[in-house]
Amino acid sequence: MSVYTVKVDDSRPAAGETPSAGPAYRCIYAKDALMELPPGYDSPWDFFSESVKRNPKNPALGRRQIIDGKAGGYSWLSYQDAYNSAIKIASAIRTRSVNPGDRCGIYGTNSPEWIISMEACNCNGITYVPLYDTLGANAAEYIINHAEISLVFVQESKLPALLSCVPNCSSNLKTIVSFGNVSGSQKKEAMEQCVDCFSWEEFTSMGNLDDELPAKHKSDICTIMYTSGTTGEPKGVILNNYTFMSEVLSVHQLLVETDKPATEEDTYFSFLPLAHIFDQIMETYCIYSGSSIGFWQGDIRYLIEDLLVLQPTIFCGVPRVYDRIYTGIMAKISTGGAVKKALFDFAYNYKLRNLEKGIQQDKSAPLLDKLVFDKIKQGFGGRVRLMLSGAAPLPQHVEEFLRVTCCTVLSQGYGLTESCGGCFTSIANVHSMVGTVGVPMTTIEARLESVPEMGYDALAPVPRGEICLRGNTLFSGYHKREDLTNSVLVDGWFHTGDIGEWQPDGAMKIIDRKKNIFKLSQGEYVAVENIESTYSRSPLVTSIWVYGNSFESFLVGVVVPDKLVIEEWAEKNGESGDFVSLCNNSNVRKYVLDELNSEAQKNKLRGFEMLKAVHLDPIPFDFERELITPTFKLKRQHLLKYYKDCIDQLYSEAKTSKK
Repeated sequence: MSVYTVKVDDSRPAAGETPSAGPAYRCIYAKDALMELPPGYDSPWDFFSESVKRNPKNPALGRRQIIDGKAGGYSWLSYQDAYNSAIKIASAIRTRSVNPGDRCGIYGTNSPEWIISMEACNCNGITYVPLYDTLGANAAEYIINHAEISLVFVQESKLPALLSCVPNCSSNLKTIVSFGNVSGSQKKEAMEQCVDCFSWEEFTSMGNLDDELPAKHKSDICTIMYTSGTTGEPKGVILNNYTFMSEVLSVHQLLVETDKPATEEDTYFSFLPLAHIFDQIMETYCIYSGSSIGFWQGDIRYLIEDLLVLQPTIFCGVPRVYDRIYTGIMAKISTGGAVKKALFDFAYNYKLRNLEKGIQQDKSAPLLDKLVFDKIKQGFGGRVRLMLSGAAPLPQHVEEFLRVTCCTVLSQGYGLTESCGGCFTSIANVHSMVGTVGVPMTTIEARLESVPEMGYDALAPVPRGEICLRGNTLFSGYHKREDLTNSVLVDGWFHTGDIGEWQPDGAMKIIDRKKNIFKLSQGEYVAVENIESTYSRSPLVTSIWVYGNSFESFLVGVVVPDKLVIEEWAEKNGESGDFVSLCNNSNVRKYVLDELNSEAQKNKLRGFEMLKAVHLDPIPFDFERELITPTFKLKRQHLLKYYKDCIDQLYSEAKTSKK
């Protein structure tokens, strides 16, 4: 078996309170030294301006034209158009006394204006601060004040939410620029708080094309990205120009080494939030490469339609999206008849065997790709050549399915805002990396640190422990929170809080989360994310939250069940009522509990990891109730607070049924 990492530092034994740590490793593509930023790059603005010089007429930013209320094809701004717009916006920003080193906010869903606002900030050496679209006005208010933001670019439909928090932000906020229009009453409302409000057109007209641009430096703060976190106030992650550009060039280097880099021929589908580092790095990489970026409409109902119209070549998703795609395809296959299913199974197993032998994706079953899997490829627009997954672990069965059926390279990565996006990535066409997040990026070194209280030993034959990182793409600290910075950056190593396991080929597998562990009353430790992952494999489950009270000996859970599956079961079993009433039906709850524990037994969960009672919620966990983060991670403290009465009832029911 090939090994894709090299050892660069020895292990460390435990000493007093300090746990042991395993050796440090680098990826083989950086075996002699971590990738350094080449001379001549001072700011991400350099990526954009170079692409404009190379390909001024190439389509840069596209959105669907709305004609008579209906979305048509994509219309495009060329690289030169986008550049001119960014230069004018940058010039207008300077008229508002926002200077290099100051901070601007960007609030809204992905759009050409979002990117142009970002590039205008880069042009001026101004730090841009994304305001989470999914966190609402309260978080926006907190971030504006905490980061001392003086100017905010905002999506037109978000303007009322922003204006509602202006009275509490007016000591910092002086200018609002809409991505679209501004009404007279909105201007008046802002002026009452001494804040000027401009439409996009008005603000653009305040700038010109021939100003001298401010100097920029590698050490300048590029962005402060507030991570939602699962507890407490958002933390402002400081990323400087050097770090941000190094991450972008590391993506490029790995694609050059292992597959094919992006070019001006590529098109990227922009729908993952630009307020998050994953999509921001990918879109900046596309800008660096001269590729085209097509934006979704911002409405989940039209996501697939936008995808089919755009026909992208590069697609980035998160497990929640890929899981939905997988479930939808499997449902169609299961209802397609025995002959079609047999053909699909034959083609799937044949291609999988070839991939496992190390045969490249495009050579593993070209005829079957055309005959059997082409319809699935067409579901992504028909041109996708590179798929990436990040933000959370992709279930292994889903990853394998996508690699076999989508006729494209799929790479799963792992990263955090603090590591400026991806710090690990699986390598194209290396099938042994399915189920892992791959090897360190070319800017990062990684090691595992033992976590004795969870039984993880970084020095064991199969090393397991907390993933720790050092290198050229780590954050500079948390804005105004030196205490938090010092708690995670120790002796130059960033402690991620995620538990990993090194694989024989040098890949990393994420197996747990350090914080998401609790102890049951009998003394058993429960790693809850593993358990939720197992239960999530059931077709019954859309979402699940598992809870264990440390004064009790067993687990309970809240499940958002799949509506179609529940209604089909109810019809076959003589249960009546709509979906809401079925979720309250004791027979339906028993069916779901039995099915989940059958899944648990199949996956060899231990007795204390089995659920003893479940509550069924017909409404998915959502941002509005603050039950999930914008990257769809569970906010466990909020879930406990929201479902406290349900949890108490479940424990009471389960103990009564034992008697």
